[in-house]
Amino acid sequence: MSQKEKPGKDTIEKWHKDPNNWKLGIFYYNKEDKRILPPKRMAWAGWTVNFANSISVAVFLIVIIIIIGISLILPK
Repeated sequence: MSQKEKPGKDTIEKWHKDPNNWKLGIFYYNKEDKRILPPKRMAWAGWTVNFANSISVAVFLIVIIIIIGISLILPK
């Protein structure tokens, strides 16, 4: 599969079901998957971060920093 070619539904499903892509059963880590927010192991529960994707990790950190920043600014 080339860099510009999107993975098919079968490939995505294979990645999602592969226990080797889930560290400690909850952290998604797949270098082949370029999605920023793939679905959680139980897809109905929302999305997770692909910790093998640097853009995904950056988005996660930015959201955490914003949340912490807002909580520090708001009056108590």
